[in-house]
Amino acid sequence: MNYRDLGKSGIQVSALTFGCWELGGGPWEFTSDENNKQVLRAAFDMGITTFDTAEGYGNGHSEEIVGAALEGIRKDCVISTKVSRANLAPADVRKSAEASLQRLKTDYIDIYYIHWPSFEVPVADTLAEFNKLKEEGLIRAIGVSNFSIEQLREASQIAQIDIIQPEFSLLHRGIEQEVLPYCRDNGIGIMSYSSIAKGILTGAFHFGDKHIEENDFRRTRRLFLPEHIEAEKALLEKLKEIADAKGAAISQIAISWLLHREGLTTAIVGTQSVKHLQENADSVGISLSADELQALNEVSGQVLAIIDAQA
Repeated sequence: MNYRDLGKSGIQVSALTFGCWELGGGPWEFTSDENNKQVLRAAFDMGITTFDTAEGYGNGHSEEIVGAALEGIRKDCVISTKVSRANLAPADVRKSAEASLQRLKTDYIDIYYIHWPSFEVPVADTLAEFNKLKEEGLIRAIGVSNFSIEQLREASQIAQIDIIQPEFSLLHRGIEQEVLPYCRDNGIGIMSYSSIAKGILTGAFHFGDKHIEENDFRRTRRLFLPEHIEAEKALLEKLKEIADAKGAAISQIAISWLLHREGLTTAIVGTQSVKHLQENADSVGISLSADELQALNEVSGQVLAIIDAQA
């Protein structure tokens, strides 16, 4: 596993971050709490030290599982969690942070995020409370998630923003034009989510027998619409070509592409399977040539242009 400095925070994170959304239950297929605790410990044993959760994942249940699984090794881990949009008033921020600390069985949070920007509460009010929590030692670094470039610039005037968490993958590259350069120029880390596009970049929907069930929350998501699945085939074929040549899994090439992106600090990937976890961890060691990166960039851009035109 590789480790990288997180902005100006003094914190080091693993190149892969374990995404804990699935562990809260909710819309995902679910195994069991015991299985998921074992997968979290296995991730740590593989060198993944950074774990991302939120109070909104299973109404706090994901945080509870993370807290239980990392008990005893917590000081060697970096835990990031998020306050929900409904709780961004200063008094609510503090209540949320205190509740998260209790569920996580810890007395500090390494990275505390605004999960989604508020429609009502000024970000200055929210971040003023974040600054107080940081001064008190309850949080170590401040992050924002799903912020536009304008919102990120505003937030950066109020607090030291150490990291942003945007959606970023071969099928979602919206941050490349403005957010990524701004973060690079201002020493702000980037933690990507949906790094394998909620499963599309595994190849399971194009080369396997995976289908979207009626009750699957992804059914109405942009990338999962039938016409877009068809458009994505060219990208999946290029990924498979590169993966086959390296004896790798398609998802490993998709993750490796992210890890080669200048400015990206760490990529979130979630799983409830030790087998898939090992594949994810091994992707850190996969090197892509300049030609392979260029080919993926070009095919990805062509596919996204088709999807955008169909939208």
